[in-house]
Amino acid sequence: MTNTNRIIYGILITGIIFATATIISLNTHLGINFIPKFFVTLTIELLLSIIAIITMRKHLPYNISLPKIKLILKPIIIALSTTIIINAFMTIITKMAGEKIEVPPALSELKPIQVFLFVFFYASIAEEFLFRGFLMNLLKPLETTSFTILKRKLSLPVILSAIAFSAVHLILITTGVSTLFLLRIVIFTFCLGLVAGYYQEKHNNHFYAIIVHMTGNSLAVIASLSLN
Repeated sequence: MTNTNRIIYGILITGIIFATATIISLNTHLGINFIPKFFVTLTIELLLSIIAIITMRKHLPYNISLPKIKLILKPIIIALSTTIIINAFMTIITKMAGEKIEVPPALSELKPIQVFLFVFFYASIAEEFLFRGFLMNLLKPLETTSFTILKRKLSLPVILSAIAFSAVHLILITTGVSTLFLLRIVIFTFCLGLVAGYYQEKHNNHFYAIIVHMTGNSLAVIASLSLN
C-alpha cells in the first residue's frame, strides 16, 4: 500500500466509522436512564475500529501493553498541563469577549459517576482506538516526515490523527454551542491529540495514547462535581 493510499483509506475509513456510529445511535434508544445516549455511538465506534484494525493488520502495526509506572508519569503531567493551559486561556478569551462559560451539553446532564465511567474511561478508550489505534497506526510508514513544534518532532501520522480527532468534534455545532466554545473544544482536542500521538509513537504502545486521553478528560470529572 502506498503512502498516498494510506492517507486516503485512513481518512475515509475513519470518517465512515464515525459517521456510521453517529447515524446508528440517532435511531437507537437503550431505555436505560443511567446509560447516556452517546454510549451507543462510542460502542459502535469502538467495535468498528477494532474490526478495522484486525482486518487491516497486514498494513497496520498495532501494539498495546502495560508500561512501567515511572514511564507514564511524564505523559500524564504533559497532558494535564496542556489541558489546564488551553482551558484557562480559552476561559480568559471567552470572558474578555463577554460570553458565558459553557459546558458540553451532555456533561451538564450527567452525574459525576456517569462522567467518570462514560467520559473519563469509556470515551477515552473508544476514541483512541479509532484515531490512534487505527488511523495513526495505519499511517505509521509516514512517520519519517516530521515537523518541529516547541522543540518536539511531531510526525505526519501524529499531526493527521490529531487533526481528524479535533475535526469530528465540530459535530458539537449541532447542539447549539457558541462559536467560542466550539473553537475551545477543537483547539483542545487537537493539542491533546498531538500529545497522545507523540507518546504512542515514542513508546510504540497504544496504552500511552489512552492514558493521555484519560488525563485530558479528567477535568470533565472535576467539572461534573462542581455542577452537582
